[in-house]
Amino acid sequence: MAAAGSDGGSGTVTAALAAHSTSPASPRSSGLSSERTRIAVLGGGAWGTSLALHAARMGHEVLLWALEPEVKRAVNEEHENTTYLKGFKLPESLRASNDIKEVAAFGEVILMVIPTPFVERTVAQVVDALRDSSILVSCTKGILNDTLETPNEILKRVLPARLHPRLAYLSGPSFAAEVAKEIPTAVTVAADNDDVAKRVQEMLSTPRFRCYRTHDVAGVELGGALKNVLAIACGISDGLGFGSNGRAALITRGLDEITRLAVAAGASPLTLAGLSGIGDIVLTCTGDLSRNRTVGIRLGKGEKLEDITATMGGAVAEGVLTSRSAHHLALEKGIDCPVISGIYRVIHEGADPVDVVTQNMSRPLKPEVDRRVAQAAHLAEVPPAPARGDGATAVPGCVVDC
Repeated sequence: MAAAGSDGGSGTVTAALAAHSTSPASPRSSGLSSERTRIAVLGGGAWGTSLALHAARMGHEVLLWALEPEVKRAVNEEHENTTYLKGFKLPESLRASNDIKEVAAFGEVILMVIPTPFVERTVAQVVDALRDSSILVSCTKGILNDTLETPNEILKRVLPARLHPRLAYLSGPSFAAEVAKEIPTAVTVAADNDDVAKRVQEMLSTPRFRCYRTHDVAGVELGGALKNVLAIACGISDGLGFGSNGRAALITRGLDEITRLAVAAGASPLTLAGLSGIGDIVLTCTGDLSRNRTVGIRLGKGEKLEDITATMGGAVAEGVLTSRSAHHLALEKGIDCPVISGIYRVIHEGADPVDVVTQNMSRPLKPEVDRRVAQAAHLAEVPPAPARGDGATAVPGCVVDC
């Protein structure tokens, strides 16, 4: 996975943070937990390298798998991923390998940062190298075009059942370059097994990278995948000059569509109100580092998709592929999603975006809140208040910790 666009102009913030930090290339103990372990990262793109850098800075032993020999050489010899994450010096303790089985066998915690279409093939190569005690954390956002499977569904189909309780999923608003700069970031870790989610949370959280946790895997995965489609829509709106009103309307109604799809898949609507939902949507639909929004802006200005992708230098705009999956998922679930279907028509059928906007704005009038979402919100599970002594601060009148 390649770098997410260009520098978004956060140099002043970075300088301010640096005043309270040591050299970013030097490993140091900065986590909220003092325990350190071995972390393997499968995927040497921008996001994989940024997570590897984050883990190495914490003091973990880190081994990075990169497909490309030139990435391995640059990480090990130049201590920089000059292909996908230029400008960030990596600790000498962070090593890279082209041997995926070696890397998988190394990790107590394995971060999988592989584009969705390649998850099955990649995991099949390492399944025999995985230990029963290891935790596999998917950091991938997407939905397969042909089967409409999320990474969780792919992994549970490919991996033996004994490893299913060891799966977790990391998502949320997190540009790779900003994590590498140590810009304060918050993400969500989802897992069926709360002990696994807690373990990942503890191993990755620092004062600059805070992990929350949930058991709502479906909500976290669908929020992370579908927001990329919405980001293309917002980019098209910006490219057409539709202004802040248009972008705000798309974000809000797009969130409604994502929430309705997630609820139909068994997710909680409260998850979509969190970091992996609205948090990631705001980031990707408004941020200058967003590849998906950038593709949308260029589409809105009249460029052809094939010309845009040819100039992206290997970077992946996940929303292009996911737009097809999202459209067919909505059809399968019987959910009316005019924003998602509109983007599908623009990208895959050559529809004029102005015509799509006009058609969507002219549909029959309806209530704002969907009945099924309202019912799901009413029935949504509220986590119990934290027990005394677990480090949480009780707030009078609050049933959940913030």
